[in-house]
Amino acid sequence: MTTDTRPAPPGSDPSAEQILHNLRRANAVAQRSLGAGHHPFGAILIGPDNETVLAEQGNVDTVNHAEAVLARDAAKKHPPEFLWGCTLYTTVEPCCMCAGTQYWAHIGRLVYGMEERRLLALTGSDAQNPTMDLPCREVYAHGQKAIRVWGPVPEVEAEIAALHIGFWQGQAS
Repeated sequence: MTTDTRPAPPGSDPSAEQILHNLRRANAVAQRSLGAGHHPFGAILIGPDNETVLAEQGNVDTVNHAEAVLARDAAKKHPPEFLWGCTLYTTVEPCCMCAGTQYWAHIGRLVYGMEERRLLALTGSDAQNPTMDLPCREVYAHGQKAIRVWGPVPEVEAEIAALHIGFWQGQAS
C-alpha cells in the first residue's frame, strides 16, 4: 500500500450533517437555476469553518457550468491558501472541465450528491449535456494536490435526480 504524499487541505472535514445540509442548499441553487431557464445544476462554496457560505452559483450554459464559474470567481476573490481549506458542494459530480477548474482554483475539498454516470442515465444522449465518463477522482488522482472528495451521497440523490428527471425528459433532443 502506498501513502499519498501530496499536500492535503488544512482544517477539519465536514460532518455528515454539514454534508447533507450543504448539498440540499446546492440543490436549492439548482432549483433556482432551473427556474431561470438554465440546466438544473447548483454549487456552493463553504469556508474553512464548514459553515460560512462564500458563494452560490447555478449553471449558466453548456460551457459555463456552476462549479467552473464558482471556482473561477472564488479564485479572483480569495487567495489560494484560503481556498485550500474550503469545500465546494455540488449537486452532480463535476465533469473533467469543472474538476480541473476546481483543482487550479486551489479549492481543497469537494462534496457531490449524484454521480455523473447517474446523470448520463437520466439525460441519455441529450446534445445539451454530452456527459463524459471520466470520474472527478480520476482527474484529481493525476494532480499534485490531494483534493478530498465525498460523494455520491445516497441520502440526497433522489432529491437531486428529481430536478433532472423533470428537466431532461421535457427537452427536445
